[in-house]
Amino acid sequence: MFRKIIKAGHRKPSSKSEPNDPSLYGCGPPAPANRNSGSVTTTNVIVNHASRAGPAASGPNPIGVAGVVSAVPPSGSVEPLPLFRDVAVSDRQNLFLRKLQICCFQFDFSDTLKSAREKEIKRQSLMDLVDFIQSGSGKITETCQEEMIRMISVNIFRCLPPASHENTGQEGGEPDEEEPYLEPSWPHLQLVYELLLRYVVSSDTDTKVAKRYIDHSFVLKLLDLFDSEDPREREYLKMILHRIYGKFMVHRPFIRKAINNIFYRFIYETERHSGIAELLEILGSIINGFALPMKEEHKLFLVRALIPLHKPKPIAIYHQQLSYCITQFVEKDFKLADTVIRGLLKYWPVTNCQKEVLFLGELEEVLEATQSAEFQRCMVPLFRQIARCLNSSHFQVAERALFLWNNEHIVSLIGQNRGVILPIIYEALEKNIQSHWNQAVHGLTINVRKMFLEMDAELFEECQREHAEKEAKAREVEEQRALTWKKLADVAAQRREDDT
Repeated sequence: MFRKIIKAGHRKPSSKSEPNDPSLYGCGPPAPANRNSGSVTTTNVIVNHASRAGPAASGPNPIGVAGVVSAVPPSGSVEPLPLFRDVAVSDRQNLFLRKLQICCFQFDFSDTLKSAREKEIKRQSLMDLVDFIQSGSGKITETCQEEMIRMISVNIFRCLPPASHENTGQEGGEPDEEEPYLEPSWPHLQLVYELLLRYVVSSDTDTKVAKRYIDHSFVLKLLDLFDSEDPREREYLKMILHRIYGKFMVHRPFIRKAINNIFYRFIYETERHSGIAELLEILGSIINGFALPMKEEHKLFLVRALIPLHKPKPIAIYHQQLSYCITQFVEKDFKLADTVIRGLLKYWPVTNCQKEVLFLGELEEVLEATQSAEFQRCMVPLFRQIARCLNSSHFQVAERALFLWNNEHIVSLIGQNRGVILPIIYEALEKNIQSHWNQAVHGLTINVRKMFLEMDAELFEECQREHAEKEAKAREVEEQRALTWKKLADVAAQRREDDT
């Protein structure tokens, strides 16, 4: 079986590795590498997460190395291999290749008893490979690196099972209410991810060599896996992609563009993706490292991808990470505050109160990093929206809006521009005091009103006078309307009497 795997790719053997006696390691000779390719040949490793495959496509026999089907080996045909520390240093590279061969086999984890012995041998092999890479006991050859990436590709690049909403046909519920999906093959998959992580972070890994195998195709398939519903897998993917971004500078623009494309599809097509929060966590760190002055490309990313991410319904799942990214932009370049605030107003929710609370919390963080000049550009539409929030019948929205006055920096900005802001929100404050049903909102409104009075008594009295005049005119109009309706009713009654 191992010989079939070796021959299927029609690859030339490497002159650097000479197989030792097969009986020493419990399997056939090591798989030679294609040194002429320059990249991992994974074109036959199919990853199609846009339309997830059903159980038939995710069975125990997926596509393996170089397009060969990695069938489950016959029971008893795989023998355990010795540990690296138990063999001579000169034999370790060949042993490394043989362990990779065993780890290319795929097993059915839906039945824990099936192929239990072979599963354990593979698990032990993976653990030994991880320890060997982590120990840094010696650089692995280019042949071994290529075969290791092949093995990793065989194991992790797979069709993900149908998502929960695809099974039920219903909208996804709240994340706290659902049990997360757990990948049954995780005992092996975790070790494969750990091996990849240790390889990427190792100081012995030469990026000039590694980038031939961790190429754009490999990175794209990693990004596809972020749609996994298993949070443990997404956490590993986040760490690995972040390390790849840090170590392989040549991949950085490509990674940013690929993440952009995932966001665009999520925003404008599906509104369903399991890994948006993790991708935003990576971007938060990337944004933090942007050099100043900021490139136009990064500003476009803010406007075209990050701000529109406020639109989808499931924003609560990733809002914390999104808010951090947005705030990082404003802290990096305070001139972006006006763009960000107007973007928030553009996507402000109309009927979703919980989403509105999230927006108000993010708005406070952005305002805290906003300078006076940028604040003045957007304060009129901003406080018109805040006035509507103050009068919200949902007490959490009204309360969260009033909490803005607990922030000293925001109060300072409001104080500098009170002549514009107080006339906009005065009516909302009075309406809360007169008729809001919630006592906490009522009390907070009184405190804000008192703050404005102490800030500028003359302006406050002027707004009070204008509000009284406006109310008087409104009562006069209402009385006139009632009088008109009464006259019409009297005329109608008189005509009925005349007809009779």
